[in-house]
Amino acid sequence: FKPFPLKEIVYNRLLPYGERLEAEAARFLTHIKDNLARAVQLQELWPGGLFWTRKLSTYIRLYGRKFSREDHVLFIKLLYELVTIPRLEISMMQGFARLLINLLKDDLELPWRPLYEMLERILYSKTENLGLNWFPNSVESVLKTLVKSCRPYFPEDATAEMLDEWRPLMCPFDVTMQKAITYFELFLPTTLPPALHQKGFKLWFDEFIGLWVSVQNLPQWEGHLVNLFARLATDNIGYIDWDPYVPKIFTRILRSLNLPVGSNQVVVPRFLTNAYDVGHAVMWITAMMGGPSKLVQKHLSGLFNSIASFYHPSNNGRWLNKLMKLLQRLPSGVVRRLHRERYKKMTWLTPVPESHKLTDQDVTDFVECIIQPVLLAMFSKTGSLEAAQALQNLALMRPELVIPPVLEKTYPALETLTEPHQLTATLSCVIGVARSLVSGGKWFPEGPTHLLPLLMRALPGVDPNDFSKCMITFQFIATFSTLVPLVDCSSVLQERDDLSEVERELCSATAEFEDFVLQFMDRCFGLIESSTLEQTREETETEKMTHLESLVELGLSSTFSTILTQCSKDIFKVALEKVFNFAVSNIFETRVAGRMVADMCRAAVKCRPEESLKLFVPHCCNVITHLTVNDDVLHDEELDKELLWNLQLLSEITRVDGKKLLVYREQLGKILQRTLHLTCKQGYILSCNLLHHLLRSATLIYPTEYCSVPGGFDKPVSEYFPIKDWGKPGDLWNLDIQWHVPSSEEISFAFYLLDTFLQPELIRLEHYAAGKLEMSRDDVQQCLAIVHNCLIGSGNILPPLKGERVAHLVPSLVSLEETKLYTGVEYGYILDNSEDDTKSLFLIIKIISDVLQFQGSHKHEFDSRWKSFNLVKKSMENRLQGKKQHIRALLIDRVMLQHELRTLTMEGCEYKTSHQEMIRDLLCLSTSSYGQVRSKAQQAFFTALGTYNFCCRDIIPLVLEFLRPDRQDVTQKQFKGALYCLLGNHSGVCLANLHDWDCIAQTWPAIVSSGLSKAMSLEKPSIVRLFDDLAEKIHRQFETIGLDFAVPDKCIEIAVMLQKSEHPSSDFTGLGSEEIQLGIQRQKEKNTEAVRNYENLINMLLDCVEQRNLPWKFEHISIGFLSLLLRDDRVLPVRAIKFFVQCLNHDAIVVRKVAISAVAGILKQLKRPHKKVPICPYEISGSPKPSSIQAGDRPDNQWLHYDSQSLPKTKEAWESCCFVEKTHWGYYTWPQTMTVYAPVEHQPKLGRRRDELTEAEQIIYDHFSDPKFVEQLIKFLSLEDRKGKDKFNPRRFCLFKGLFRNFDDAFLPVLQPHLEELVADSHESTHRCVAEIIAGLIRGSKHWTFEKVEKLWKLLCPLLRTALSNITVETYNDWGTCIATSCESRDPRKLHWLFELLLESPLSGEGGSFVDACRLYVLQGGLAQQEWRVPELLHRLLKYLEPKLTQVYKNVRERIGSVLTYIFMIDVSLPNTAATKSPRVHEFTTRILENLKPLMEADEEIQNHVMEENGIGEQDERTQGIKLLKTILKWLMASAGRSFSTAVTEQLQLLPLFFKIAPVENDNMPLVLQVLKQTARSNSWHARYTVLTYLQTMVFYNLFIFLNNEEAVNDIRWLVIELLEDEQLEVREMAATTLSGLLQCNFLTMDGPMQTHFEQLCKMRLPKKRKRDLGSVVDTIPSGDLVKRHAGVLGLSACILSSPYDVPTWMPQLLMDLSAHLNDPQPIEMTVKKTLSNFRRTHHDNWQEHKQQFTDDQLLVLTDLLVSPCYYA
Repeated sequence: FKPFPLKEIVYNRLLPYGERLEAEAARFLTHIKDNLARAVQLQELWPGGLFWTRKLSTYIRLYGRKFSREDHVLFIKLLYELVTIPRLEISMMQGFARLLINLLKDDLELPWRPLYEMLERILYSKTENLGLNWFPNSVESVLKTLVKSCRPYFPEDATAEMLDEWRPLMCPFDVTMQKAITYFELFLPTTLPPALHQKGFKLWFDEFIGLWVSVQNLPQWEGHLVNLFARLATDNIGYIDWDPYVPKIFTRILRSLNLPVGSNQVVVPRFLTNAYDVGHAVMWITAMMGGPSKLVQKHLSGLFNSIASFYHPSNNGRWLNKLMKLLQRLPSGVVRRLHRERYKKMTWLTPVPESHKLTDQDVTDFVECIIQPVLLAMFSKTGSLEAAQALQNLALMRPELVIPPVLEKTYPALETLTEPHQLTATLSCVIGVARSLVSGGKWFPEGPTHLLPLLMRALPGVDPNDFSKCMITFQFIATFSTLVPLVDCSSVLQERDDLSEVERELCSATAEFEDFVLQFMDRCFGLIESSTLEQTREETETEKMTHLESLVELGLSSTFSTILTQCSKDIFKVALEKVFNFAVSNIFETRVAGRMVADMCRAAVKCRPEESLKLFVPHCCNVITHLTVNDDVLHDEELDKELLWNLQLLSEITRVDGKKLLVYREQLGKILQRTLHLTCKQGYILSCNLLHHLLRSATLIYPTEYCSVPGGFDKPVSEYFPIKDWGKPGDLWNLDIQWHVPSSEEISFAFYLLDTFLQPELIRLEHYAAGKLEMSRDDVQQCLAIVHNCLIGSGNILPPLKGERVAHLVPSLVSLEETKLYTGVEYGYILDNSEDDTKSLFLIIKIISDVLQFQGSHKHEFDSRWKSFNLVKKSMENRLQGKKQHIRALLIDRVMLQHELRTLTMEGCEYKTSHQEMIRDLLCLSTSSYGQVRSKAQQAFFTALGTYNFCCRDIIPLVLEFLRPDRQDVTQKQFKGALYCLLGNHSGVCLANLHDWDCIAQTWPAIVSSGLSKAMSLEKPSIVRLFDDLAEKIHRQFETIGLDFAVPDKCIEIAVMLQKSEHPSSDFTGLGSEEIQLGIQRQKEKNTEAVRNYENLINMLLDCVEQRNLPWKFEHISIGFLSLLLRDDRVLPVRAIKFFVQCLNHDAIVVRKVAISAVAGILKQLKRPHKKVPICPYEISGSPKPSSIQAGDRPDNQWLHYDSQSLPKTKEAWESCCFVEKTHWGYYTWPQTMTVYAPVEHQPKLGRRRDELTEAEQIIYDHFSDPKFVEQLIKFLSLEDRKGKDKFNPRRFCLFKGLFRNFDDAFLPVLQPHLEELVADSHESTHRCVAEIIAGLIRGSKHWTFEKVEKLWKLLCPLLRTALSNITVETYNDWGTCIATSCESRDPRKLHWLFELLLESPLSGEGGSFVDACRLYVLQGGLAQQEWRVPELLHRLLKYLEPKLTQVYKNVRERIGSVLTYIFMIDVSLPNTAATKSPRVHEFTTRILENLKPLMEADEEIQNHVMEENGIGEQDERTQGIKLLKTILKWLMASAGRSFSTAVTEQLQLLPLFFKIAPVENDNMPLVLQVLKQTARSNSWHARYTVLTYLQTMVFYNLFIFLNNEEAVNDIRWLVIELLEDEQLEVREMAATTLSGLLQCNFLTMDGPMQTHFEQLCKMRLPKKRKRDLGSVVDTIPSGDLVKRHAGVLGLSACILSSPYDVPTWMPQLLMDLSAHLNDPQPIEMTVKKTLSNFRRTHHDNWQEHKQQFTDDQLLVLTDLLVSPCYYA
């Protein structure tokens, strides 16, 4: 039995029929290879290609990647070619992609470009937003996963090619930046071997990290860069020196946690979504750990120190989830890395160099720095799950550091009764560390000794009154008993003397196991008895248990069965006796208590069947026989409870190994004969269960034991020492599973049961159906129940249904036959049925669906077992060592699941005539008159549809029958049923939307015309809702269906190779040329047929709409369907174009909206292609190519700038000018080949006459040349839709842009009068309409000739002037959008008319301040779109605005402030960026500082409410200065949020002024500190106060950058301590708060000198109170000494408050010092009181622990203080 290649699924070898699988797999693979190769060569992507790729996925699910190397590579190459077929239908692409992701694991080379082209085509689709392409939502994640899987296989030169491809997009002001970085993150390969690093990351690392370091404000793409760095770090541990960046990295990570900071609780609000992804941040940190410098660990400890207090359970907020995720992910990241370094087999990943591997010391340091927060997080408000997962991983690395503190919290929690939440939290954490605890090991040998005390103390948790406590206790006990053999080894102490201390201790402890088991049983019995008390059950007839009870039942039975499995024989005997006595000495009701007891008995019987059956079977049989001696009993409606209970017990205990039951077959047979036909329903159901369980036990394949050690524990202690097996993993190679495989005796027993009990029932049902036999409803039900139980009991020995395959559903040249799998059974039987009332119908539906699906196990049961298997595996796994080190029981479970997977792989079964009949029966039931019957039948119907190949096509016509408008005999219920059948369930097939022309062409028109059916009534809300759901589902799920199914030659070549490859070689010969010809012809026919179907469907839908008296709802549905049929590869048929154009003026607004989108799409289809030519930017500019990368304004992109001296104002200039439309070209670098549009003479003809247009164009031309049509359209477009909610509508803009692009100025004459009229009106909706049309005009005129453009601007300029003077609050946004849209992606030189118009005089003052502000807004929209290409305009604007910065009106000032942001946006300090030609911040700021001199020199506070005088007279210097300051503030605040880089020096010089008003944020260290020190000496106390609040935020958000600079730390310390002695009380208190915060985040440490300093200050003598005359003025100014003394008290108070959750060693002394000042004068007394009350509040929860830190005397003083009257004073 040798270990086999990892690629295949190991578990197959362990199945009882494992040796047959080799041959089976080879057969299956040959089939797949041949048919797949045939399908591709015959160009048949569907159905053949899809069918066989699906089979390949099934093959991988069943056998893993079990193929030869050569085949593997061929499969990958073939699928890669298939996935990247350009016109491939999306749904096929997704299918191929998912399979390819599963296949990729091999070394080969794949090109990257086809993938990039595919992403570009789909994710950045130009036509999707126009409704010409419909992609499913999942497509993005599938494509991204596909790229990730292919990434390691890109060739070595790929990196350089990618950089050339995407660098030109890196323009930081443009959306393309996001696109470029996203592509880099997705595509750049990072796994090249060290020898090739020169061709890999070294080409881009410095450039990108430079960019990242210098970017400030978390633009969207920064997160993508972080993800890229994280991946780079993980793939190349030890090859990159991260040390220089570590402080920066940690500072950014800390910032992105968005923690609330400082006394203002500043949360940086930046787009919260852009914060880093915690998973990637953790990847990055774990990859950088280790190595010689240990820097990362130092910062990590700093990080946790500074945020530890946020983990305290009393804190809660939006940020908490991120913090918890950080805790959970970090340990698992470190474990993953250790696994890679120490345990993993060599792979193609670059090995970590020895110098950078994690040492044991590194691991210890890591565990120590994270353990405190994890222990705090155990009791977090969000639950203990993350903490438990973190502990599980930490305990794998350092159990001795992790487990003791957890146990310390657990023991008290087990004792306490008052805090159940503590108990659940600690137990779930102990479950996490269970395996590490029990296995002990060299680090933590004393671990196992805690096992028994924990188990015994957990028993009281089995508590009938507290459900959650009960469940966690069951889980806890079950976890530990799975890991440990419950064997009493105390006798070993006498026999052996070579035991270690711990082993001796364990041996004597194991004597308690028996006691534990018995006590556990007593607890369970108590639980059961308390649930019996609810006697009311009997009367209420509730068949089901409540949900909670069923969970408890499950917990109880699985825990008990685990315990018994792990017991030694002796303990088992005692337990068996106890449970038997309990079961037979009481009589239980069968619903709740009965089920629980029967479960416990079943658990016992399963573990050791022989001993147990001996007790139970004879007892139950005797009681039952005795109670049914009398024949009257058989007809009683209510049975004796004792009889029911014994039947229940018997039916449960027969669920055991079938061989052990054979002894009792006579007795059991008799019981069945006696009880199957009881009249009492409860009775015969229990008897049916007995039959069902007997059949299953006899016929299924299953493992018979799950013990944690193969062979059990029944060996004498002298040869076998169980303690060695505590926590031991199972050994995959020696699992030694005991299988139950049905013997011939058992099979014959099963057939005897079927002959005896099933045969007569079937005969009765046949007679009843034929009318030969009368039966009551109850009899029919009983009959069906017996049939159903026989069926599900023996499903896997019944033969598959007979019948022919239903042929001709799909034409195919490839065989679509099914592959048979062996599941260990030979065959024999067949059935038929009838129908009556609802309960019988339910049974019939169950029977049909089981006949169709059931083969011994159910899909949904399998799925839930697979899920729970994965959960258990996760909670018990050992991720450090990996290599499937699971517990034996888990491994056995996995093998069993593999067996069930094989029995379930019947999906896509052949569709035979008998299936057809049954599915038709289900359809019949799905449209019957009872709602409940319908819904049950529909579920079965949907499952069946998903099971058989192509059966949907057969069924659709039958469903549509019910919707035909000409049928008179359809009831409303049938109509509803049919609609439900079309709708499908949420997961399965939706018949109305199958991905296929034939099907849609049937269903869509039928749905629309069903509006005329008699059964349809719009009065019934349920029917209306159904139609809404159908339409909504079709719209949501529709994906564009392909029209072109061609297969490229490359695919065919690979297919031929695949067919020829060996292992397993095939006996198929290649294809003959006539076959191939036939394939090509078939494929052409298929394309034409698809087109025919497409056009038919459109015509049918149009016919439907045109029917008279079709209700409006159906007209809308139909128009919706038509809008889905627009495509980008085929123009809509003319009839439909005409229909949509007419709909533009439809009465209903819904229809008009659809039509606007549709016509915009149609215009895109009709767009004529424009020719492009390559140019060389270096020739045009006459300057050479720069040698290195330099972004920004360079000589070679100068010619793109707007230059008013050389604007193209004549025809010649216009035609010789080289226009570049997209803004990002040329900013960072030029693309390899730069293309621009060819000159006019090479472009499509403009100004065509009507007879030069195509038919489709003529329709549009005619309508838009008709003044009446246009008038009506404009009237509709300028109506209000939702008052106050309407915005500039991009769809309408697209419509007009398309009109002017395709027909140039043909429609201007008709539109012009309307435009002039609209502009003059000041209503919101008319202005919006005209703004949409004008934007469409400007963008649509892209390719017009100079004459036409000039004429256009002559018309537009006056219009825009009028519009801007009529602008209002409601419309200024729309005009802003209009101008921004017009300028987007257009060469500024083309729009010079517009810019000159906007810059004429933005602030004319006509129309008041509001109009001025709006004009600025509109101008800003246009200039912002132009980014870096209009420096001249920006300079002109700045020059114009500068004198106006002191503008009187606030709204204009604020607008100017934000315009300044855009003016200076281009001035960025990014690496490799040239100084900009646009205005620069520092020159501007220098000028401003001059004007602010008067304010700088004045000492008084700046009042924030300067009178807004209405501009009368000159304002004095000071008022002007303040207004200027406010404008500048507005600019700085706006740009702080927008700009990429930090403030420049000159801006910092403004800080002292702002401190008199408000704080800003920055990371330019020394400078800021300089300014802060200066301000701290300022005369304005507001400024000093603000310095402190600013400091809190600044230090926290730049924590690690500061900590790396000792001088800065000292400066800050000095600053704060100095301000503690400020004369202003507010400043002192804020300084104390700041100090406390800095101590708490470990920025400063509490040391001797600091303590002494404060204690000295406290000793300052207080001035004597002077007796005053009552009349004298009270002395208000505090003396200097009082201030100093207060400073000392505040300092002590800050230290005390800095550790809110614990008591460090220095704390007691400080509290004593403080208490001495309780009677000092104010404000000291107040400070002391506040401090004490805060101390009490934060330490109250854990006072018992904290008390230990104080001496008795100190405690006396403290108690006195905290409870003294002064506390309440």
